[in-house]
Amino acid sequence: MAGRTVRVRGFPAELSPDRVADKLTIHFLRSRNGGGDIAEVRVVPGPRPYVLITFEAPEVAQRILKLKDHVLTIGGMQYPLEVTLHNEELSPDEVPRG
Repeated sequence: MAGRTVRVRGFPAELSPDRVADKLTIHFLRSRNGGGDIAEVRVVPGPRPYVLITFEAPEVAQRILKLKDHVLTIGGMQYPLEVTLHNEELSPDEVPRG
């Protein structure tokens, strides 16, 4: 999965994980947003929730990262998204607890 996964923050935390996944999937499938085919979408809950989106091809992730201004629109509200390349190694504060 190296180079194919991006981390997304900035969506409204009050949305259910399923709705967040749906909204972000639609956003990042669109070619006008640099998107393409998605292999996996995983919502990671916590005090600062984020979503990991893995694309079928690494070049799609690179296009997504090059477009700086990703804005998610939900119910007339706009949410600027923070999109970064996901490092496969988790830092100590991101170790899943369960």
